[in-house]
Amino acid sequence: MSQIDRRTLSLQILPISVPDPPPVGGASPSLATWGALANTETSTLPSLCLCPGEVGELLIRLVHQGDRPLHYGLQINGTIPPNWYRFHTEGSELQPNQATEAVVRFQPEANFFEARQVLQPEQALCLDYQAEVRVQILATPDSPLTSLGDQSDLLASKPFYLFLRPRSLYPQFLPAVYQEIDFIGRLLKVFEQSFEPAVSTWQTLWAYLDPLTAPESLLPFLAQWVGWQNEVTWSVAQQRSLIRRAMEIYRWRGTKRGLQLYLHLYTGLLQHDPMRSPQQQPIQISSAIQHGLVLGKSDFGPSAILGGGKPFHFNVILRPNQRQFLDETLVRSIIDQEKPAVCTYDLEIAPIEELVHA
Repeated sequence: MSQIDRRTLSLQILPISVPDPPPVGGASPSLATWGALANTETSTLPSLCLCPGEVGELLIRLVHQGDRPLHYGLQINGTIPPNWYRFHTEGSELQPNQATEAVVRFQPEANFFEARQVLQPEQALCLDYQAEVRVQILATPDSPLTSLGDQSDLLASKPFYLFLRPRSLYPQFLPAVYQEIDFIGRLLKVFEQSFEPAVSTWQTLWAYLDPLTAPESLLPFLAQWVGWQNEVTWSVAQQRSLIRRAMEIYRWRGTKRGLQLYLHLYTGLLQHDPMRSPQQQPIQISSAIQHGLVLGKSDFGPSAILGGGKPFHFNVILRPNQRQFLDETLVRSIIDQEKPAVCTYDLEIAPIEELVHA
């Protein structure tokens, strides 16, 4: 195979995701939170500054000015771990006087800093990576891009830098001259990791005080806060709803409305289903008063009732679906808690048959 003139191939590298770190005295507001390296040597080369888990891209532009087709392959040579990047190309052949572009997509693992907490005292965590993009000619057009070895020849190369930095909020509060110093940015990150969780908790304190959004471990405290007896037999969703509406239940305690609301929150049955008839409502609470014999108000005769009267009596009928189970013991404890002390009641749980559609 004849030697190809390397001067016929032009190689350019351009970061297309994150701007280059600024040189000394040229801090950019968009990079104030990065604590970029103040290194005049690296500032003249293409570079990426990434946070672990984020994606950054380098655009590689090749221009071939030779007089015959060129079969090429791309390779990165340096200290960057191979599992951090992937090539995206449109082919491996360049025609005379033709240009093409390829993209190198970088994505360091999201737990980069967390996975290296157990470092030996003599070890140092590498945050700055130097590498170069190499363009090599392939011996045959059938050779894949990754099999670059003895049968390939270097056509062009260009170095670049990859800087790995944690995102930090605090450097933006410093004067611009300090924002450019990478060590100060990393030092402030230590304090940020200690203080920001408390700041974030304070900003979202309302969510911790709402039973619908509070952590499950905080529900016993919220229940005690409103004087609610939190039963362990209830599901988490039931506990959240009952604690949130505890004050409303207190307000209507001893009334039909309060009992119906409590049963609705516990059972999940609708207080009123417009699709059902009055006799088939999910929760029915009706009075069934029988005065019996009352002197001065009752007439003696065949229809007179002697004893057995229920002057403060009501009936509760629950109609869940066939697949829904209701704990009758717990339902009775709810009714006993909510009803007036002088009242008596009868409870019936009659599952309603579901309609089967053909």
